[in-house]
Amino acid sequence: MTDIITTPADHDEIVAHKARMPHPAFLLEGGLDALTGLNKVARTAGVPEPLLHLLCLRASQINGCSWCAVDHTREMIEDGASPERIAAVAAWRDAPYFTARERVALEFAEAITRLADHHDPISDELWGRMTEAFDKRQISALLFEIGAINVWNRINAAIRQPAGQR
Repeated sequence: MTDIITTPADHDEIVAHKARMPHPAFLLEGGLDALTGLNKVARTAGVPEPLLHLLCLRASQINGCSWCAVDHTREMIEDGASPERIAAVAAWRDAPYFTARERVALEFAEAITRLADHHDPISDELWGRMTEAFDKRQISALLFEIGAINVWNRINAAIRQPAGQR
């Protein structure tokens, strides 16, 4: 379903989508707790929140999840990220706004999000760079966070959960 909304400022039409159904995390008893539990566990290993928000934004961009892309952009703004840094997340390989540690984590998040693109999505070389940048608990936390955002993205994409609507 879509609605046409005319903005008062410029009278251009914006197409607003409606979700196909109420969000499953709220329909199933324990659904929200199950999903947010993964995120809570990820925050126990000392990985900085801004890095988790960065990885969630990138996975959400790849998966085309508008709700999560907007939400994680908002979090990055709250973290103090510049507009240039946020805009460059989708092109992080060629942008000067990311540290070496963030770059390996972004590559890791992309590889996990796109598992089917390669027969060995996490190469030994990538794994080696991850173990140089993060300890085992931090890698575990990143795996939980990246897994969680991919679950959120897949649910939201399936029901067409629009950005900005709960």
